[in-house]
Amino acid sequence: MLNIVLRWFIYALIVVFVSWIIPGIEVDNFLTAMFVCVILAFVNAFIKPILQMITFPITILTMGLFSLVINALMLMLASYFTPGFEVEGFISAFFGALLLSIFSIGVNRI
Repeated sequence: MLNIVLRWFIYALIVVFVSWIIPGIEVDNFLTAMFVCVILAFVNAFIKPILQMITFPITILTMGLFSLVINALMLMLASYFTPGFEVEGFISAFFGALLLSIFSIGVNRI
């Protein structure tokens, strides 16, 4: 249980860090960042697999790079459902999702 709470806290820190780096992504406070992590988890668990199945041929043709577009769309969807979290465009969502993916890989390795 402590491991889950610690990961949630670290992911919220990553969301805040990404909002500092990427212009166009804004998080009001740390509590909002923690709520963003919960919304992203639900979006990635329920909606992302459906989109991946639908876009599987495009993902194969682009050798997996289209999954970055799906991640950006999931980040934009999370901003729609989360008050206090704004993603102002697709380019900001794309680079924000890219950084979130890179940092999550690092957290998962640790």
